[in-house]
Amino acid sequence: MDHRKHKSTESLEDYLETILFLQKKNGQVRSIDIATELGFSKPSVSVAMKNLREQEYITMADNGYITLTPSGRQRAEDVLERHTLISGWLISLGVNPSTAREDACMIEHDLSEESFDAIKRFLEK
Repeated sequence: MDHRKHKSTESLEDYLETILFLQKKNGQVRSIDIATELGFSKPSVSVAMKNLREQEYITMADNGYITLTPSGRQRAEDVLERHTLISGWLISLGVNPSTAREDACMIEHDLSEESFDAIKRFLEK
């Protein structure tokens, strides 16, 4: 069985993770903050925010501030947990921190829930 996610799902998860990161860092998040953080164009981020709103992962206030919905926050927290655990594990194996973070970003989307849970249990011992 192929566990690889569709590229659009990876993108969605990256946006949610970035929104969560920026909320924790800055308190409030606007599209321009996301564009700056990810190095994407404002129009690309606007399209993504529209998709996230339609999927009910975010709400957007009239003043442009973005808030994760409960389901959006949960999905973002799940992705962040995967990223943090995998990058930390790779760093502990001697991988350069920058490389470990980049690799974790790729792995976090493709790793099955079963494999992630096994790695998590192993590392918690």
